[in-house]
Amino acid sequence: MNILVINSGSSSLKYKLFNMDEEKVLVSGVAERIGGEHSFIKHENHEKTIINVNLPNHKAALKEVLNLLMDAKLGAIKNLSEIDAVGHRILHGQEAFSESVILDQEKVETLKGFIEMGPLHMPANIGGIEACFSLMPDTPQIGAFDTAFHATIPAKAHLYALPYELYEKYKIRRYGFHGTSHKFVANRAAKFLGRPLESLKMITLHLGNGSSVAAVEDGKCIDTSMGFTPLEGLVMGTRCGDMDPAIVPFIGKKLNMTPDEVDELMNKKSGLKGFTGISNDMRDIQQAKEEGNKLAQLVYEMFIYRIVKYIGAYTAALGGLDVMVFTAGIGENDFEARKDICEKLSFMDIKIDEKLNNGLRGKETRLTAADSKVEVLLIPTNEELSIALDTYRLVNNKK
Repeated sequence: MNILVINSGSSSLKYKLFNMDEEKVLVSGVAERIGGEHSFIKHENHEKTIINVNLPNHKAALKEVLNLLMDAKLGAIKNLSEIDAVGHRILHGQEAFSESVILDQEKVETLKGFIEMGPLHMPANIGGIEACFSLMPDTPQIGAFDTAFHATIPAKAHLYALPYELYEKYKIRRYGFHGTSHKFVANRAAKFLGRPLESLKMITLHLGNGSSVAAVEDGKCIDTSMGFTPLEGLVMGTRCGDMDPAIVPFIGKKLNMTPDEVDELMNKKSGLKGFTGISNDMRDIQQAKEEGNKLAQLVYEMFIYRIVKYIGAYTAALGGLDVMVFTAGIGENDFEARKDICEKLSFMDIKIDEKLNNGLRGKETRLTAADSKVEVLLIPTNEELSIALDTYRLVNNKK
């Protein structure tokens, strides 16, 4: 069974074609600069190819991608009937979608009502779905939501102490994001350890340009650091994370900025890059830190401190901790950050084997030291495979 997974961004379209019998990627790639000048597709099967092509919209991009999938040299299939289903990554399911679903036009209309919750991502997500409806009308389309894994968070954790009618009218609450990643690594961690997911108290750390922490108990998420939007929580590449909300009107008055301009400042001009003026990439921050840059050193300490604080809080919420999982770009590759986080948690008897950890990048590994009471794992995330697995399950259940 072949499943195509699509992740439509505001100006990009990522894709992977899986053979689900082996859970193997046949071809993958990304169409970039959609709707702009100098658009192109980076495509990979047994070799990497860059194709310069005009991509005025997502439908045109998907059409070019489908042609590549059927190309005699670059593709893996002969015709579109060999694609059994398409899985779509969707930013927001609000409260309407607490799990992956088979999409139809009625559900797409529901999704259009969530555009204001994700104005950059949702129109692109919907555009990718509608393009598939048009070009592949007989192929099942499945939606997998970044928010779905967090739908199990109880009201005491997902509500804000605002007037309740604001939640009732506008659904202002904690939604959480990176759910596809947290779900995937939680399941992989349980399998890696050979223990039932339902028996574990687990904290998953998705640390990258966007970062979030999730507390998982009995296989269900009970809390997560991102909130109504992906701005809340940890210090990130360009996002400030947690701060006093009163700072928003204060900045607006002092700098004569509109609410939208302050929102852009917090989301795109803060975090690692905004604080240091260097970069949103932790590799650049680490290098600057080594060169003696004091702001790089300080923002790194802020990054680690916020993560450690959340781990402590979520361990309390879970009533203990069995497993801690590192994943995503920083979590998988920055062995210094992993070491520093775990060192500050030594009071909880969380310890890693420094020989295993040092230099380790992107490999599924148990990092636990012999005297650690908590299992520490590195599990590379694979959100596309997670979506493909959900798609496979839903399509086969329908048959």
